[in-house]
Amino acid sequence: MGNKKAMVLAAGLGTRLRPLTDLISKPMAPIVNRPVMEHIIKLLAGHGFKDIVCNLHYFPDVIKNHFGDGSKWGVNIVYSFEEELLGTAGGVKKVEDFFQGQTFLVISGDALTDIDLSRAYDFHKEKKGEATLVLTRVEDTSQFGVVILDDKKKIKGFQEKPLSGEAKSNLANSGIYFFESSIFKYMPPKGQFYDFGKNLFPDLLRRDIAYYGYQHKRYWNDVGSLDEYQMGNFDALEGKVKVDIPGKMIKEGVWIGRNCKIQEDVIIIPPVCIGDGCTIKSGAKLYGPIILGDNTTVDERAILYRGIKWGSGYIGKDASLIGAIIGYAAEIKDKASVLEKAVIGSRSIIKDGIKIHPSVKIMTGEVIDIDRKNTEEE
Repeated sequence: MGNKKAMVLAAGLGTRLRPLTDLISKPMAPIVNRPVMEHIIKLLAGHGFKDIVCNLHYFPDVIKNHFGDGSKWGVNIVYSFEEELLGTAGGVKKVEDFFQGQTFLVISGDALTDIDLSRAYDFHKEKKGEATLVLTRVEDTSQFGVVILDDKKKIKGFQEKPLSGEAKSNLANSGIYFFESSIFKYMPPKGQFYDFGKNLFPDLLRRDIAYYGYQHKRYWNDVGSLDEYQMGNFDALEGKVKVDIPGKMIKEGVWIGRNCKIQEDVIIIPPVCIGDGCTIKSGAKLYGPIILGDNTTVDERAILYRGIKWGSGYIGKDASLIGAIIGYAAEIKDKASVLEKAVIGSRSIIKDGIKIHPSVKIMTGEVIDIDRKNTEEE
């Protein structure tokens, strides 16, 4: 049997992660210093899904330049550019010919998961339905569309973000689907906007077409907010989701990349991931979970606690980063502080001694020379 086929959905705008996604698409947002989509590609390869088509729309060249033809990861990747977004199902319909009559997988390129795709694939083949939705158990149903199953795992209904007391299920759609190629006959012609959740799946119910839900038992995070993005990074560092963490593990929970310069008196409390080419100067303290992207400089006596710093840029002398996310090539100058859940856009500069209060967002390229508070605090 040849390679199994998959489509990676990577055309979304990632608006809920802004300002981090001002210059990149959401699938390129790094989780432990690798784009989240790279973790998805590795997952697909590990389960034999090696012929991959990826749809693109927002910053398409950033994705194409990183992944190329996929050979670095042992897969074959081709691309489908959408001038105008076609929706989840419309994007798949556009590349119908790619699947050549085979069973295929559709997966989001911007979620973090280590789902056992082989077991889900086997479940789909056993049930002999047109489709299988991979489902994840959630605590707060009001944030998700939930799926109602019968005792044979056949899908019999949906609820859109029900309150917990009204929910008939706590199984959410994870955005991972298996399809038979015959599914295309239930879709409108190519070029029309069409969505799986809003259009195709309800239509299959109305037509009484059999399709099923597979509940997985692994990790899943749709990275649908800045909080979930931070949590995904920390969960990866803490081993709650199985992903490859780059760098050499010099001790339990500490990974350090190539060509780093770290002074002997630097304090590193795991879990910590330090990218390639980083410089960490005397007296700096890193209290994990901490992720430093490639080519970051942390100057003398800086304190980092529960933070994420994307590649390049600078954290100054006596500066502090507490529970915050800092974008590419941003600079936090001497004695500046960035506090819990603040987000600093790429290429921004926080001047000497400036305090960025909790939950403040600094937009891409801003230069901040006065303290910035969340307006809700005032």
